[in-house]
Amino acid sequence: MTVSRDPHLATTRSIPDTVTHLRATFRSGRTRPLEWRLEQLAVLVRLVEEREAEFAAALAQDLGRPPVEAWLADLAPVTAEAKHALKHLRKWTRPKRVPVPVSVQPGKAWYEYEPLGVALIIGPWNYPIHLLLAPLVGALAAGNCAILKPSEHTPACSAALARLVPQYLDADAVAVVEGAAEATQELLDQAVDHCFFTGGPEIGKAVMAAAAKHLTPVTLELGGKSPVIVADDAKVRVAARRIAFAKLLNSGQTCVAPDYVMVDRRIREPFVAELTKAIDGFSAEQDLPLVNTRQAGRIAGLVQKAGGRTVRGGAVTPDTKRAELTVIVDPDGDSALMREEIFGPVLPIVTVDSVDDAIAHVQQGPKPLAVYLFTESRENERRVLDEISNGGTVINQLMYHLLVPGLPFGGVGTSGTGAYHGWWGFETFSHRKAVLRKPSWPDPALAYPPFTKLKERIMRKVF
Repeated sequence: MTVSRDPHLATTRSIPDTVTHLRATFRSGRTRPLEWRLEQLAVLVRLVEEREAEFAAALAQDLGRPPVEAWLADLAPVTAEAKHALKHLRKWTRPKRVPVPVSVQPGKAWYEYEPLGVALIIGPWNYPIHLLLAPLVGALAAGNCAILKPSEHTPACSAALARLVPQYLDADAVAVVEGAAEATQELLDQAVDHCFFTGGPEIGKAVMAAAAKHLTPVTLELGGKSPVIVADDAKVRVAARRIAFAKLLNSGQTCVAPDYVMVDRRIREPFVAELTKAIDGFSAEQDLPLVNTRQAGRIAGLVQKAGGRTVRGGAVTPDTKRAELTVIVDPDGDSALMREEIFGPVLPIVTVDSVDDAIAHVQQGPKPLAVYLFTESRENERRVLDEISNGGTVINQLMYHLLVPGLPFGGVGTSGTGAYHGWWGFETFSHRKAVLRKPSWPDPALAYPPFTKLKERIMRKVF
C-alpha cells in the first residue's frame, strides 16, 4: 500500500483546509481497510521506538524529565497500546451476531463497527507524547482520519510531533496542528466527527461547550482529587513506598497521581516516617522540575496557605520552576490545597478514625478519577468499591490500572466522560451500527392491514 509521507503537509495548510483534506481522504475509503489500519499501527510503533532519543530530548527540555522516565511514562505505554491493538484488531472488527425474536423471524441481525470520520485529539502538557498518541491508537484502529493538537505548553514536544508524525504515518489521514487556545477553538469550529480531550475540568467544560455547537460527540479525560485510603491493617512500608513513587513521577503532575492520603490515626506516625524515608531514598534531588513559572507559582500559593504541619519540604521557587516534594499533615480542610486538584509535588496527609470516615469524606466531594486503597481486608475493599463512585480503583498499588489494556480508562462526573485503552479505545472512535437482513419470502398478509380481529390475536401472541 502506498502511503504519502510528505513532512510538509501538516504545516502548510490552514485549519479549514486541513480538515477538508482529511475529510476527502476519509470519503475515499482509504482508511477503512483492515490492512491500512494494521499498517498505521505498526508504523506508529516504529515512530516511537526509532525516535525515542528525540522524544526523550524534547521531554527533558519541556519538563525536565530524565530519559528513563521519558521511556517509562510517555513512550512505552504508546507502543504497548499499539501492539495490543495489532494483536486484537481482526477480532474487534468482526460483525457480532445477535438473536432475532420470533416477531422478526426469519431474519439475521448483527452489529458492526464503522469509523466516525475525522477525529480531533487534544493532548495535555503533562504527558505530551503518551496522552496524544495513545488515543490515536484507538482512532487508527477504528479506521478514522485524525488531527493531533499538542499542548502549546510543551513546545519542544509539539515541534517534535509536528516534524516526525508526517514522516511516518499517512500524512493524508493524520495531521498535526500546533497552536494555542485559538487553534483549538478553530478546530472545534470545523464540526469534526469526534473530539477527544485530555486536560483539566475547567478547560474540559469549554471544549464540551464549543463541541456542542456542532453536536460533536466528546470524550473528556479529566482529573480531580484522587484520594488514597490507608486502612489500619495496611502494610505500612509497602503503602508508603508505592505512594511516594507515584507522587514523585513527573513531579506529581499526573491526572491519576495521589492527590491526598487519608491514614488511620493508629498508623499515621509510622506511615509518615516511612513515607518521608521512601521519598528521600527515591529522589537524590531535593527539588523537582515543574512545567513553567505559572504552575510553580500556583503550587507555592497552595503550600503557603495550607495550614497544618509540614513534615517534609516546603520550598517552591517559581523563578526556577522547581519545588520540593512537600508533605503536609492535616492541612486546613477549607484550604485551596484540599479543595483544588494539586497537580504537583505536594502531598497532604489527612488523619481519619476509620475507613468509614474516609469513605464519607470522598462521598462529599466530586467523583474522582481514581481511588487507591491499601488494606488486607476484603471487606474494606468491597465497601470502597460499592460506596465510592469513581473512574477506576486500584487496591494496594497506584496508577497501574493504566497499564492494563483490557481495562477501560476514564472518569465519571467531573472527572470525565467516556473511556479508552484497548478495545475501549476502538469502540470510542467507532459507530456501532445495527443491521437486520430479512429475506423477501415469506411475506405473509398477516403483517399488513387491514388488521382484523384474527390478525390482532395472532400478532399479540407473536409480538
